[in-house]
Amino acid sequence: MPPDPETDEFALLPEHAAELGLPWRAPTVARAEVGLADGRRLRAIRWGTDPVEVVFLHGGAQNAHTWDSVAYALDRPALAVDLPGHGRSDWRADRRYTPETMAEDVAAAVADLAPEARAVVGMSLGGLTAVALSRLAPELVRHLVLVDITPGVTGEKAASIAAFVAGPESFASFEEMVERTVAYHPHRSVASLRRGVWYNARRRSDGRWVWRYDRFERSGVLDRELLERCWDQIGAHPAPLWLVRGGRSPVVSDDDVAELRRRRPDARVEVVPGAGHSVQGDAPAALAALLGELW
Repeated sequence: MPPDPETDEFALLPEHAAELGLPWRAPTVARAEVGLADGRRLRAIRWGTDPVEVVFLHGGAQNAHTWDSVAYALDRPALAVDLPGHGRSDWRADRRYTPETMAEDVAAAVADLAPEARAVVGMSLGGLTAVALSRLAPELVRHLVLVDITPGVTGEKAASIAAFVAGPESFASFEEMVERTVAYHPHRSVASLRRGVWYNARRRSDGRWVWRYDRFERSGVLDRELLERCWDQIGAHPAPLWLVRGGRSPVVSDDDVAELRRRRPDARVEVVPGAGHSVQGDAPAALAALLGELW
C-alpha cells in the first residue's frame, strides 16, 4: 500500500515526475479552500506561490489530483479545483451537480484564489462547468480550453465512462478497486491507475473502501436544454477557445467538432493521438506541451 493520503497527500509526486521522464524538483504545492455562502467549503490544490495563471477543472468522479502530472510538467502557478461533491470539497445538500450549479461554487473559488488566471482548462464535466462559468463570470475565463468534451456529448458516447462510474458502491479492499480500474483502462500504466485510485479512494469505518465523490444521479448533466445553453454560450463568449480531443475517445465526434467550428470558426482543435477521454491521464506531457503555448 502507498502512504496514507489523509496524512501525506503529496507523497507520490516524485512518481509523476519519474513517469514523465522529468527530473525531480520539489514543487511548492499545498491545499487551499474557500468558504461558500451556505457554509460549505470548496477545496483545491495550489501549485506555486505566484499569482495563479491556469485553473484546472476535473471530470465527473475524478478530483484535483487528476491534473498532477500536467501541472508538474507545465511548471506554472496553477489551481486545480475539487469540484463540489468530489475530492476534498464538501457535498451539496441538494446533490445537484450540474455544470451550472457547480459553476456558481467554482466562481467563488476562482474569484478568490485565481482572479487573474490566463486560462480555465476543463475536462469532461469540468469542461461544461467551465463553459457555464464563462456565462456566469465571463471576466474569470480569459481563455477556455475544453479537454475531450463539447455540448454534443450524449449518453451513448459516454457509455463506457458511465458504466465504470456506476460500478459497486463499496469494495472489500483497495486492490479490488485497482483491479476494476485497470480492467476499464487497459491502455494506461498500472502504476498511474494505482495512483489515481489512491487519490480518489477512502476507507470507511467498517473497513470497506469507497470512492471519494458523491454518487449522485448524473442524468441531469446530459439535459438537452442545459447542453444547448452551453452551445449558445460557446458561441457568445468572446475569449479564445481550444478543444483538445483524445484520439481514442468516443466522447467527441467529428460532427461535434463541425458544430463547434460553425459556432466558433476561430476555435483551435487539437487531437492527442493514443489518448482516451482522460487526456490528462493518458498523455499528460502532450497536454502540458499544448497548454504551454498559452504563454
